[in-house]
Amino acid sequence: MTTEIVIVHTTIDQEEGARKLAEEAVKQRLAACSHLDAPFEATYWWQGKLEKATEWRISYKTTVDRVPELRAWVHENHPYDVPEFIVLSVAGGSDAYLKWVADETRPQ
Repeated sequence: MTTEIVIVHTTIDQEEGARKLAEEAVKQRLAACSHLDAPFEATYWWQGKLEKATEWRISYKTTVDRVPELRAWVHENHPYDVPEFIVLSVAGGSDAYLKWVADETRPQ
């Protein structure tokens, strides 16, 4: 298989917003699936202040070819000024699963 599969992470501070971002990206085939992690506490610097927030992590399974469209879509639909958008390479996996991700992210 030659299609490179990646996992993309973003976070958001509202559960309803997280569910919407997770579902809509899949509906638009920007990702084959998304996982929404339970809320966790984030600690980070923002505008010179140490901040803490409760956030939800969304993990998208997609192809490297779909990353630019997914990135643009997340930035357009995310309420944060600087949303997390991290792309992680998948080094391997089940051939059937990787093929499924590639098949489900093809534009219709």
